[in-house]
Amino acid sequence: MRANKNSNPYDGGPARLRPRLPVVEPLAPANASASTITHAAGHKNMQQLIQLRWIAVIGQITTIATASILLGVQLPMPAMLNVLACLIAFNVASILRWQENQVVSNSELLLALTVDVASLTAQLYLSGGATNPFVFLYLLHVILGAVLLETWATWTMVIVTGACIAGLALFSEPLPLPQDHALGIFSLYVQGMLLCFILDAALLVIFITRIMQNMRSSAAAVSDLRQRAAEEEHIVRMGLLASGAAHELGTPLATLAVILGDWKHMPEFKGSPVLLEEIAEMQTQLKRCKSIVSGILMSAGEARGESSTATTLNTFLDEVVAEWRIGRPVAAFELENRIATDLPVVSDSTLKQMICNVLDNALEASPAWLRMEASIEGGMLVLLVTDNGPGFAPSILAQFGKPYNSSKGRPGGGLGLFLVLNVARTLGGEVTATNREQGGAMVRLTLPLSAIEIKSEQQTT
Repeated sequence: MRANKNSNPYDGGPARLRPRLPVVEPLAPANASASTITHAAGHKNMQQLIQLRWIAVIGQITTIATASILLGVQLPMPAMLNVLACLIAFNVASILRWQENQVVSNSELLLALTVDVASLTAQLYLSGGATNPFVFLYLLHVILGAVLLETWATWTMVIVTGACIAGLALFSEPLPLPQDHALGIFSLYVQGMLLCFILDAALLVIFITRIMQNMRSSAAAVSDLRQRAAEEEHIVRMGLLASGAAHELGTPLATLAVILGDWKHMPEFKGSPVLLEEIAEMQTQLKRCKSIVSGILMSAGEARGESSTATTLNTFLDEVVAEWRIGRPVAAFELENRIATDLPVVSDSTLKQMICNVLDNALEASPAWLRMEASIEGGMLVLLVTDNGPGFAPSILAQFGKPYNSSKGRPGGGLGLFLVLNVARTLGGEVTATNREQGGAMVRLTLPLSAIEIKSEQQTT
């Protein structure tokens, strides 16, 4: 009696062992990572301010000593040294805080700059106020605020520095310096202004350059994250399409399996060895199609008929190679397994498909000879696939793993390696490609064993 042709054999019972591959959720992780990068940039900028504060401490000590000892300027030394001690204490506290806390907000950067402005104001108040040529150091803080802070905080810094200069002009007493402006460069005031300008310019060049490098680095990292999010969204869309197609293919494949089984026992075919051989080959290829469909559904979390199972690493690799060689016209294939200690792992269809994709790409370039080496290096499974084909074009290597980046010249080319790269990346591994000097290409696939290894109860406790 013929089985029901409309039944789908891929909608059966529960899986015995779920695959351990993470679910792709592109946008939320990308946004979280972008926030982490922004916080890292803020932390680097805070470190730059801490370094700048140490330079300010050294500069104030040098200036006070020069003015009082060499130039004979009468300064309130105890009060100025107290301000300097407070600035040093604040900087030490900043170092301790930002070693433990890596997240720096805009308000915290504003507070740090405000403390620097307050310290500068106190020192200027004790050393001539608005008549001190070093009053132009306020511009340094305003420019740093414009680079580091949000718009409202930058304008806050402008208001604070403006109020400080106005307060110095109203309440501070000028230094008893000789009015020697006619001496030009030999005037103490002009020399102070020149020194202030050189100091301002040098600090701005040094620290603005560093801050811009931090910003460029952060922008590049965020751009990479956005590209990764777009690629992962692309994978999700392709996964949905593949899952839908696999569901649709399940019923006709089941029908073909039943029909071929009936043909094998019909008198018209049973008496012909040639036809029986053709039917057997059709059944083999049909079984392969069913396995592919089941693997697609399992990867999407929907297959329950053929589940992932526990196996060992060497057995898993042998099975992958054996299944891949079925129907592949490779003349010579070498497998060198250097894994001495076998490990319990999950036999997962997605991982199988990833390895088969790498082998398929190598086979297209080199039908005559392929080689795969397997080893364990530092807790990583390393698979090295080598061929003797024409190798990768420089443009392909430059954009390796990007979708539709292929020299095959057909629609959809390049998606195989794109999927391989992204599956490896979600597992915490990576895929690299190089051309060999003697000809051919080499693709290196590394995966952390922790992503596929089955931990025993003793290991997990």
